[in-house]
Amino acid sequence: MSLFKRSLTVLAFFLIVPIPLNSQTASSYSALTQTSIKEVHSTNFGIDQSEVEEIRKAMQTAVDGDFIPGALLLVGNSLGVGMLEAVGMQSPEGLTPVNKDTIFRIFSMTKPIISVAIMTMVEDGLIDLNDPLEKYIPEFTNLKINDPETGISRPAESSITIENLLTHQSGIIQNIFSDSDLAERYTTELRGDFTAQEFAAKLGSLPVHFEPGTAWHYGHSTNVLGAVLEVAGEKTLDIILQERIFEPLGMDETSFWVPKSKKYRIAEPAQGAQLGDNTIPRRMLSGDGGLNSTTEDYVRFAEMLLNGGQYRGNRIIEESTLDVMREKKIGNDVSREFFFYGNRGNWGLGFHLQPTTDKEDGPHNFGWRGIAGTYFAVDKENDFYMIYMEQKRGGARAPFNANIANRMVYEAMMN
Repeated sequence: MSLFKRSLTVLAFFLIVPIPLNSQTASSYSALTQTSIKEVHSTNFGIDQSEVEEIRKAMQTAVDGDFIPGALLLVGNSLGVGMLEAVGMQSPEGLTPVNKDTIFRIFSMTKPIISVAIMTMVEDGLIDLNDPLEKYIPEFTNLKINDPETGISRPAESSITIENLLTHQSGIIQNIFSDSDLAERYTTELRGDFTAQEFAAKLGSLPVHFEPGTAWHYGHSTNVLGAVLEVAGEKTLDIILQERIFEPLGMDETSFWVPKSKKYRIAEPAQGAQLGDNTIPRRMLSGDGGLNSTTEDYVRFAEMLLNGGQYRGNRIIEESTLDVMREKKIGNDVSREFFFYGNRGNWGLGFHLQPTTDKEDGPHNFGWRGIAGTYFAVDKENDFYMIYMEQKRGGARAPFNANIANRMVYEAMMN
């Protein structure tokens, strides 16, 4: 019986499990054998071909309905990649099918990369998780807490730590995830063409939403971590990521902007939606969501995480450090009022932790997603990783996305 035939329940909000590589896809992606993606036989994943076709048909429905131009779903394990399903085109008017080399704006899938980079500096003694943020960004020295009812700020009782930033417990918020007056103030005062360090310094002059370490709230914390990397590493963020993550992994298609010579490979959304021109270099190297990448490249990052921090002989991070990153950090003393998933799931050091069974204290995967539809998860317990790529912004809910694929695949596995 396949490892993936265990009695898992259809509960993991973000989890999508493997689908076999069919012959049609195999012919379209024969280049797999010429890349770092190692192809393995689909029987490693134990799902019937009829169920694969049903899922592929659902993917195609989203394309036919003009919700997305195209999408790609890939699943691999410790042996290699056993599934790569792609439907549609890279852009609404394009003639190039979505493929493993299509360039996607991965948005918040940037955050796990930043978090791993931070932890490599922790290993090197350049950063300590308990360091106060003002050690790197002096503007956070006199931190203030905003009173949401009066709008009056008071002095904070404690400093923001590096760990607070990794766990989104810093009190730093973001306007698209909050309707508070403070979020509006952030929008107004953070408008401009900043560098990562300038952005962090500007944030340091503003109050935060709550006392650090007392609640979870998504926001600009990882942008600040990008600035911390620059200060601690004495280089710009792009160079730090190149040296610590991209070059050792061979991620030569992952960057903050795309050369115009590669513009023809960029995925675009349907229905006239706009995601911005990612061929224009910007001063702001956003740790929150500034990276562009390909499926081929992100496989390397995901495989490294699955393999305990090592990728084909290159160790990026210690396995013991990754184990710490996967520990649950939303304890009983941390408010879940603003947590996206209520009482279910948790957050580690830079990763969303999603239960993969009906037991809250049971095994969980770790990963995250981007706001335009990209997603990845790594499941150590069941030995696989998954990557889903699409570009969608706004509009009606599509008949297929990562969550629907999750439900369909788990139902197939339970039959």
